[in-house]
Amino acid sequence: MQTDEITLVGFAPEHLDSAVALSSQAGWPHRREDWAMMLALSTGIVALEGERVVGTTLVTRYGDAAATINMVIVDAAMRGRGIGRKLMDFALQQSEGRECRLMATREGLPLYEKLGFRATGQIVQHQGMPGEALAGKDVEWATADDVAALVELDRSACGMDRGGLIRLLFEQARLAVLRQGGKPVGFAALRTFGRGKVAGPVVAETTDDARSLLSFLFEASPGALVRVDTLESSGLSPWLAAQGLASVGGGVAMRRGGSSAARPVPRVQTFALASQALG
Repeated sequence: MQTDEITLVGFAPEHLDSAVALSSQAGWPHRREDWAMMLALSTGIVALEGERVVGTTLVTRYGDAAATINMVIVDAAMRGRGIGRKLMDFALQQSEGRECRLMATREGLPLYEKLGFRATGQIVQHQGMPGEALAGKDVEWATADDVAALVELDRSACGMDRGGLIRLLFEQARLAVLRQGGKPVGFAALRTFGRGKVAGPVVAETTDDARSLLSFLFEASPGALVRVDTLESSGLSPWLAAQGLASVGGGVAMRRGGSSAARPVPRVQTFALASQALG
């Protein structure tokens, strides 16, 4: 079968069940609700063979400067036929000149390198049932009055305008905030995902602060399977493993385009991702 027999159409809610089947085939834990959250923040396309969905991709735009390309999946029986390239070409067009970020699997890495993406770091996925950890005394659940400050903290840490994501997390998940002198200086999100929960993003000034935030979330998740996707450079991996969250894989963070000028070192940094798809 040639790729000219494949049609690309806009990703719509009626494609969600087929998308879940594709991600399950790929070994990803995403539920229909997880896909729906992604679609609410993104635009995308599906590749159709007749009426059957055989590929997906989403583009999540963060302001005018950056976007993530995510949920790039091709049906296992259709791989090697150029569908992935078609999906990526469309996603890059939809990014409209923004810096593009993505998390590459081992299988996708060669294609992304051909498209001009460069590796910027390693992501380590941890999951497990956390043991007891002492939560920081200055951590509490965020209120609506905190959201604007948390959006700015996130922007400073990642260099992207993710206000839509942070506000959606406040509505659909729980946000913990770390205060110093009554002022938010870090935050972390906890939401239902896959077979359990995901903790992230985690934005803080120091590793100790990130641990305090995560400990607070772990304490709020007794008996739950918790996932944390952290940057290898964050230094959190040994601590996460000691809390009962084993390393179970990861991916390669990649970027394409954007300014080549060095970005000022922010006061806060991202210690854990909202997800490998959302950054």
